[in-house]
Amino acid sequence: MTTLACIIRPSIPPSRIVPLARAVEAAGIKEIWLWEDCFQSGGISAASAILAATERVRVGIGVMPTPLRNVALTAMEVATVDGMFPGRLIPGIGHGVQSWMAQVGVKAASPLTLMREYATALSALLAGERVTTSGRYVSLDDVALDWPPARPVPVPVAATGPKSLRLAGEVGAGVVLEGSVGLPGLPAALEQIAAGRAAAGHGGLDGFPVIQFVYGGTGPGAAERLRAELTAWNTDVADDEKLAGYAVWGDAQALADGVRRFGTAGADTVAVYAAEDDPDFEGLITALGGANELLGQD
Repeated sequence: MTTLACIIRPSIPPSRIVPLARAVEAAGIKEIWLWEDCFQSGGISAASAILAATERVRVGIGVMPTPLRNVALTAMEVATVDGMFPGRLIPGIGHGVQSWMAQVGVKAASPLTLMREYATALSALLAGERVTTSGRYVSLDDVALDWPPARPVPVPVAATGPKSLRLAGEVGAGVVLEGSVGLPGLPAALEQIAAGRAAAGHGGLDGFPVIQFVYGGTGPGAAERLRAELTAWNTDVADDEKLAGYAVWGDAQALADGVRRFGTAGADTVAVYAAEDDPDFEGLITALGGANELLGQD
């Protein structure tokens, strides 16, 4: 069954994050997703606040940029949060926006090499292993967490291009697909992920979560807002049929139908985020709660 999640974008003022998260949980939605954009809300801090303010909802970070964070520090933070809220944090990692990474002086010459080294070391640390490695970007000398998670914490990897998608299949415990992938790009993305998993001897995609970010809206003008934002990102959504490849909109039934389209195409989690200029995010949360019930996830 496809999981419906709600995204709280990092452009949301920090003062609104906890009230919105409580509204998402009250609507019956099981997952909230965040991400880190320079220089907005921090993923771990926002996730921790949400987890402390709610009782059941899981929080995914999709994603934390690997160049910004020493892998040992990421492991420490993830393990600490998981120790306080067991099984409720999904810590995704990604390359980061390269121009921002350059802006803060941490751009990697080979993001793929960094991701391979980072994901491997992070997963081992979160599994309670003692790690010694000397790579191009990740160097650890006899490092182990004093407070490792009681159970290994799965770490999904964000990817868009073919090489990154294959690598996500090799070293990730799931994949996060940004909104630009959409239904048009999902079949090819799944093929690359499956190829990576096969190359690493992991088998097929069963048990490998595919998290697809999808634009969403409800109320008057929803389609127009979504079309305008996607167009600004050079996505061809000139008509409603094309828009439906990247977005879900309308009332609860229309939202549920849209989520099913992405689920049928191979997404295990459909994480919905509003356009930047959406005037009623709370209204979208309510509508997504209705869609969640129609999907049988109440």
